[in-house]
Amino acid sequence: MAAIYSLYIINKSGGLIYYKDYGSAGRMDTNDSLRVASLWHSMHAISQQLSPVLGCFGIELLQADTFDLHCFQSLTGTKFFVVCEPGAQHMENLLKFVYELYTDYVLKNPFYEMEMPIRCELFDMNLTQAVQKDRVAFLGR
Repeated sequence: MAAIYSLYIINKSGGLIYYKDYGSAGRMDTNDSLRVASLWHSMHAISQQLSPVLGCFGIELLQADTFDLHCFQSLTGTKFFVVCEPGAQHMENLLKFVYELYTDYVLKNPFYEMEMPIRCELFDMNLTQAVQKDRVAFLGR
């Protein structure tokens, strides 16, 4: 069972539109989560430009001693990334599932304005269920 520390969603211009902490030991305040999102957006953009590989879409995995950071970028430029315990498997599938939830519950919500912070109860509920149900075992998809 993989421990997921936190989940971020960043809009295409680098603004943090969603953040959820899943009980990591070092909780971050709002300013710290905004800094992490901004830093990740910048690093992701720079890596696309500096990559020697043609067609590179940026950093997908950052491995550290105490955590892994997995990133999925949609075709519209929205980035979904999760901070989890080192060596966690199937995070790409989890991020793609989070993207499906985002398209189903956020983008189809008539009251949601693009690029604005996500405040959608159905999205929160389904995201919490997906992370708890699995903490990543639904991934025979």
